[in-house]
Amino acid sequence: MSELFEAVDALVASRAPLPPAEERRRLRKAHGLTIDEVAGALKVRRATVSGWEAGKTEPRPPERDAYARLLEGLARLYPAPAPSGAAVQGQGAPEPEAPTGPVAPVPEARAATPEARPAAPERVSEAPAAVAVGSAQPRSAAAPAPAAAPHSANTTNPAATRPATTRQATPRPASTPRRPGGAKKAAAPASPAPASAPARGADPRFANGPLAVVDVGPDGQVLAYCTGGLVLDVPAGSLPALVDWTLREAGLGQPRLSGPGKDADPLLVLTGTALERYGLPVALTDEERLAGRLPEGHKVISQLARAQWKLTKRGFGPWARIYRPATGSERACVQLCVPSWNALDSRHWGHAAQLPPAELARVLGVYASRVMTPRGSTAVTGLELMTALHPPTRASEPDRTGKRHSEHNPGSLGKEPVDCAPCEAPDGHPLLKALPRFHVRGPAEKVFEEAYDWARPMTDAECTLRHLVGIDVNMAFAAGANGLVVGLGAPTHVSNPVFDPKLPGSWLVDLSHVDLSRVKAGKEWVELDAGLLPSPFTPKGERPEGPAWYATPTVAYAVELGYDVAPVEAYVRYDNGRYLDAWYNRLRDAYLATMADLGVHADMAPADFLAAMDGCKERDPDLAIVVAAIKATVKGGLGKLRERPRGEGWRPGEAWRALSRPTWRPDIRAAVISRTRVNLHRKIVKHAAFTGQYPVAVLSDCVVYASGGPSPLDFLPYREGKPLPGGFRLGVNPGLVKHEGTQSVLWGEEVRERFGAPELNLARYIKDGTVTDADNGE
Repeated sequence: MSELFEAVDALVASRAPLPPAEERRRLRKAHGLTIDEVAGALKVRRATVSGWEAGKTEPRPPERDAYARLLEGLARLYPAPAPSGAAVQGQGAPEPEAPTGPVAPVPEARAATPEARPAAPERVSEAPAAVAVGSAQPRSAAAPAPAAAPHSANTTNPAATRPATTRQATPRPASTPRRPGGAKKAAAPASPAPASAPARGADPRFANGPLAVVDVGPDGQVLAYCTGGLVLDVPAGSLPALVDWTLREAGLGQPRLSGPGKDADPLLVLTGTALERYGLPVALTDEERLAGRLPEGHKVISQLARAQWKLTKRGFGPWARIYRPATGSERACVQLCVPSWNALDSRHWGHAAQLPPAELARVLGVYASRVMTPRGSTAVTGLELMTALHPPTRASEPDRTGKRHSEHNPGSLGKEPVDCAPCEAPDGHPLLKALPRFHVRGPAEKVFEEAYDWARPMTDAECTLRHLVGIDVNMAFAAGANGLVVGLGAPTHVSNPVFDPKLPGSWLVDLSHVDLSRVKAGKEWVELDAGLLPSPFTPKGERPEGPAWYATPTVAYAVELGYDVAPVEAYVRYDNGRYLDAWYNRLRDAYLATMADLGVHADMAPADFLAAMDGCKERDPDLAIVVAAIKATVKGGLGKLRERPRGEGWRPGEAWRALSRPTWRPDIRAAVISRTRVNLHRKIVKHAAFTGQYPVAVLSDCVVYASGGPSPLDFLPYREGKPLPGGFRLGVNPGLVKHEGTQSVLWGEEVRERFGAPELNLARYIKDGTVTDADNGE
């Protein structure tokens, strides 16, 4: 009989519903698992697990039973969080279970729209009922109030520990900050757009979201604009009190992105009026701007010191971190962002610094919810995201005494920096201090893996066409990082190695024999006009002249084109892995979700995609800022992997600060750029072999072709809506292409004639056709 019962139980289990797709993804990420780890455990392909998490496919036996068991175990460890009631305004909502242990009260919230604050809002009671973290309603008068937080020496304002009050939002006064050109942004609709309210309350500790924009209203009340239209009254009268209020009561922060990682510290963005209120300058002096910080003797820094708060080595600059040393696992740290000190660089954040507080909170909140809470510039955040997704350490299994210890987290770069290979070191690195002072290293001494900057004169046939059309690869460097195996540890020097395309490293090899006039495209050999193609092995597209150092993807591409390679020596990394996969996935999802909010979706027909992209940034200029910031996070994060020395006082041969980071890895940067350039060249070859068309110019991820029509569809070989396999494909996904710009062939010839440069890179100007003398060094 027991066998029958077991058979029945198994039958029931085999049909038991699995968690929805979003919950499957949440459970995996909560435990810090990658898709590859799950796929390896279940012995299925990576794409299979991705399909399960996207809801496109459902697992089948026998993998279904194992997958269900995994999800069940993770659900016990990471139960689905109850919706936070901190922002619930309706009546009759059930009160959730109170959190265990002493909990600081969270300020009562109020709803607000991106329209602005009142000219003279009505003040409510100075002593509202306290709200417990995660509670759906204010405490009743009969309920016992929580114990008041003890007054500490760090609080210079007695009101700092009072709960904030709530107000009714009304339209903003006429002093609303204006956009460039003086035009005000139209008021946001009453019903927020999908991206206007990043989910709050997933973790009751951070019920009010990851960040707040602090501003001072016309009546002098300090207000904190949070994500989702939430506004809090701030009782703090000094900066130390503001920091204390943020940690004790504001309910700000963001849960960790990986199981072994750390929660993100709350971020406060200080507007000009907030700077004045807290004794800080609205703008830095020239001397302070060059130093990147306030002087050590500034009165506010002295206030922080008296309150026993510390600053990091970067001091009090555009991005400042105020903290107390951690006690155990408890962190006490608040980050400040000062837009008027150029914290939000306009090259990456557009006009974000000029936005009204509520709109700025929305922009930064969307970025924080989809990427991470900003930790500095987009470059710094891109690098920090790598570490947040792959923390260097994790807790070990309990030892005999039941204690856990910190141990290396597999798949991470670890806690300690490793030396690069001499060929990977940039000029001035300590590894090169023995070289003569004015020695210039050539390709046989240094890895030159950089993005394309190549152009050629147009042929007579191309000059008869009317248009030059530029296409741009979406998130090209992110796509180059996807699935890339990179080194995790130190390099090993090998002499006369046998090339292994699966082994990351740097190889000294002669690729001058690779003839682009006859190459393999897939399984077939194809004939090409090599004079019209850039070389895939050099950034300038020139054919190599002898042995040179290359990253693994470049050498592997020479083999793919059908040619043998014989490296002379190599620096390889036997400890390796797909370190950037989670980083790519996070940024890809952020980019696609934001583009979808702008009306551009994946899997659109080519013509529909081009139409959707036309003017998409004008549909929601604030979300267009987020898109630009995500792209800058990709490029900047990769650039930080080989950060050069900055500031005065450094001399060649001396170490600089970035070298002390485990994430200072020029080899990883070189591998990503190498693979990105190779990916682009592969598409160019496919396109040329099928159509006979060759690019006129290539700049990084932009390719320009001469065409009879102004649209990419006039030269891309689509058949019945299907693109050339392995060639260029229109679409929003990373690695696909979009329309960059169109100019006339006559424009191109005139520009080149004007500057006397028949090989001027037209891809640099194809977007709007504007060329200045400064662009060409004249």
